[in-house]
Amino acid sequence: MKWITREHGNIDRIAGPWLIKRFIDPEAQFIFVPREEVLGVAEKLGAISFDTDGADFAREKLPEGGEACTFVTLLMRHGLWEKDPALALVGKVVCAANGHPERSPFHEPEGEGLSAIAHGFALMTRDDHKKIAWESPMYDALYEWAKKKVANA
Repeated sequence: MKWITREHGNIDRIAGPWLIKRFIDPEAQFIFVPREEVLGVAEKLGAISFDTDGADFAREKLPEGGEACTFVTLLMRHGLWEKDPALALVGKVVCAANGHPERSPFHEPEGEGLSAIAHGFALMTRDDHKKIAWESPMYDALYEWAKKKVANA
């Protein structure tokens, strides 16, 4: 399936493709376009839109208050939040890194480090596909860390 979002991704728009490819749609193809083109191009191509206003998957209000970032929305709507506590922990870290502490109920301390590293990758290239390739091993490592942390809890 084709998935589409805003170009020049950082954190949510790079972590999201890692999650989608690894746990939701292994055959996913990602398209990045200017913000104002996402929904129109999605409709034209029959693609799934994410991480933009009006997208199929975007920020959502949480029943307990606050707002889930798109990564957490993907986890919740695909049943992965409850099914995999380690992925849920990764989601909390991604939300904490995403830079909206006033909206997010998640304040994992690892979010600060993830934010710094992800922003560093964004400074290295504007090519979203390169960022996914470069950062995917980082999210693999974060997931392995989360599995160990959850198992030891």
